[in-house]
Amino acid sequence: MPLNLVPRDPYLDSRSLDALNDWEIQEFCPVPKMTKYIPHTPTFRQWAFLLLDCKEALFGGAAGGGKSDALLMAALQYVDQPHYAALLLRRTYADLSKPGALLPRSHEWLQGTDAHWHGIDRQWRFPSGAILDFGYLNKDQDKYKYQSSEYQFIGFDELTQFELGWYRYLFSRARRLRGSTVPVRMRAGSNPGGVGHDWVYDRFFIAGPSKGRVFIPARLEDNHYLDEEEYRESLSELDPITQMQLEHGDWTVRPPGQMFERGKFDIIRAIPQGVRLIRSWDLAATKNETSAYTAGVKMGLLNGEFYIAHIARIRGNPAEVETIVKQTADADTRKIEIWIEQEPGSGGVNTIWRYQRQVLVGHVMKPYHPRGKKEERAKPFASANQHGAVHLLEGEWNNAFLDEAHAFPQGYKDQIDSCSQAMDVLTQKPQPSVRRV
Repeated sequence: MPLNLVPRDPYLDSRSLDALNDWEIQEFCPVPKMTKYIPHTPTFRQWAFLLLDCKEALFGGAAGGGKSDALLMAALQYVDQPHYAALLLRRTYADLSKPGALLPRSHEWLQGTDAHWHGIDRQWRFPSGAILDFGYLNKDQDKYKYQSSEYQFIGFDELTQFELGWYRYLFSRARRLRGSTVPVRMRAGSNPGGVGHDWVYDRFFIAGPSKGRVFIPARLEDNHYLDEEEYRESLSELDPITQMQLEHGDWTVRPPGQMFERGKFDIIRAIPQGVRLIRSWDLAATKNETSAYTAGVKMGLLNGEFYIAHIARIRGNPAEVETIVKQTADADTRKIEIWIEQEPGSGGVNTIWRYQRQVLVGHVMKPYHPRGKKEERAKPFASANQHGAVHLLEGEWNNAFLDEAHAFPQGYKDQIDSCSQAMDVLTQKPQPSVRRV
């Protein structure tokens, strides 16, 4: 049995893990750091989770996969070390205290040991001097309760219930003393769905592999401590979308879109002859994991049907955005008109002036003046979608666009806003020319 079955890749070969039972994992795979305060033998997925040496990891997927146990085990791995501090978080303190949740589970595990519970501080203290804190984050101000704290382990139970800003702020609390050998770890467990589904999916599934973030999938059948048959019967009462998320741990299934129907976008192999094409840009000028995208849609109109030939999408600083816009314009050729949304105020006017006079010299470029909120501007485009009048040229950009459309008005809106803008340009009178102030 090879020893390299311990996953360091975000996407595990589940067949190789499934081929092992618990005793084979213990017999042939490396042993994770354990303490006497962990009373259960980890399942093979939990075993893999406890072995990870990366800074950031997510455990979960399906309900009943052993997420809470995995987090509590991970938090307890180093409580035999002096100066070690761990924090476990839920959205509310009531969530921590429910039957089977982290707090009562910790009492089941630690009562009768030499660890002592301090109720006022919501904290377990260990003979080594280590502590295990329990906390909550229910609003933006709550994150500042941990402002002066220092933890080597921070665990989020049900990560998709949290805001990205709260999660990222807690990284400022993850540190250790110079010379310490205790690893600094951010760990989370979660099912798909919830208010934070999109950012969790982006962070661990899209950007995750390149950033060293590891995802350990866990399913109901992986947790032999649970009555699988009885729990599956309970999950069968759910609606189909929630059942796919909780029973099968499906991170890609989504509820029906509020404005757009994914299945009504028609994928085609070629754009018909005679379509008038333009390129519509919605600019953004920041570069981080939470910022909006710059999106440029090449769309055309023919006989009441809308054709999207290409979408360029980037996160970048102003110089990077200008480079992409220029390169895209050159690839489109000078036959394609370019429309760029003009933000209110002199800053927006000057941006348009720069693109006209410096970035897109030789191209036909015009400003677009948006009217109303993004959701209102998107309604004509959504209506065209409902009537099956929007066609997408087959390309690698299709899935990102369809995901955004399906989630709209939640999540990112840049591609949809560019499409709404292009549709308005194609169906309305030309916009006025820019004047520099």
